[in-house]
Amino acid sequence: MPTRLAVEIGKLKLSNPVMTASGTFGYAEEFQDFMELKKLGAIVTKTLTLKPRQGNAAPRTCETPAGMLNSIGLENPGLEIFIQDKLPFLKKIGIPIVMSIASEEEPEEFLELVSRINLIPEVAAVELNISCPNVRGKNSLIAQDAEATYQIVQEVRKRTDKVLITKLSPNVTSIGEIAESAEKAGSDAISLINTLGGMSIDVQQRKPKVSSGIAGLSGPAIRPVAVRMVWEVFNKVKIPVIGMGGITDVPSALEFIIAGATAVSVGTANFINPKISLAIVSGLKEYLVSNKIADIQELVGSLKI
Repeated sequence: MPTRLAVEIGKLKLSNPVMTASGTFGYAEEFQDFMELKKLGAIVTKTLTLKPRQGNAAPRTCETPAGMLNSIGLENPGLEIFIQDKLPFLKKIGIPIVMSIASEEEPEEFLELVSRINLIPEVAAVELNISCPNVRGKNSLIAQDAEATYQIVQEVRKRTDKVLITKLSPNVTSIGEIAESAEKAGSDAISLINTLGGMSIDVQQRKPKVSSGIAGLSGPAIRPVAVRMVWEVFNKVKIPVIGMGGITDVPSALEFIIAGATAVSVGTANFINPKISLAIVSGLKEYLVSNKIADIQELVGSLKI
């Protein structure tokens, strides 16, 4: 039977619901030898700031049970070098490009970034990363405060007509409240979750295994938390949800979709198997066929409790 994998995130049309999570796929060029990139639903770039950032000191990653800790610190070439060196390759792929952006110091940096990105026709959407936990000097995240989330999303919305996706942090007491604020302020979609705060210690040296001490935990270890939060947000907002957090195979991608995610982003699994995203695309189609489901939209939020 014919099956349909296409989904829509606002006015953003994807041929299938599988995206790559920011920070785990570089700027796509690194993966061109492993897969046919144009078969992905969309590519989300590594998070960009206005100016280049060196990021945090090494060591910046370590493995943990069923996951990994990272504290990269938003290392990136800055907007100008991205436009000059990275964007030409991304444009040639022919699928939607989602630019992930963050402010280095003041929230106003978001406004300049998005104003300039709005002039780049090849960029289909902006992911507003207000939830990165690995920037020194920041004691709290915008995504940890409903009012702060509303204010920045509202101001960014005024400066772009591109699809606006707000990326939320799991390190909050009420993810639904934050998501509602983003929706009311004009966000077209919610993506979640970013990493959970964690720590791993070298017991011989009695020092953290990651130089920053506290770092972001990702991978299968956080999946149950991420699925729960997707379910909560799906039941709070009317805009699409993009789910991520420990997706490693077809069943884990389906968990997010059944919980309410219109699309999913594959992150840490890219480091283990660089072909995993396309394997999930194929597996989702096989699942639809074997279960006699014509459209993947039938699965979104189909959880029975």
